[in-house]
Amino acid sequence: MIHKVTIDHREKAYALLKADADKILRLIEVQIDNLTMPQCPLYEEVLDTQMYGLSREIDFAVRLKLINEDEGKALLENLERRLNILHEAAQKSG
Repeated sequence: MIHKVTIDHREKAYALLKADADKILRLIEVQIDNLTMPQCPLYEEVLDTQMYGLSREIDFAVRLKLINEDEGKALLENLERRLNILHEAAQKSG
């Protein structure tokens, strides 16, 4: 029973972190599409703040052993890769 609860908590933690990463991507998409360009200091500030917050959430989940460090790094790297693609597309269209 305890093992199943632990797995459930780990799955929930990972799903929540992934959802937060997806929210950051959507936020940046909206910002690029409607508000500011990637060169804008506001864009950089929002991105840096959001990425820092997510990295702290991931660190907390790792410390609680809800996810392992590699999973956390993979989440951040995947988000960074997706953001870079978005940024490059905005640069080409702008």
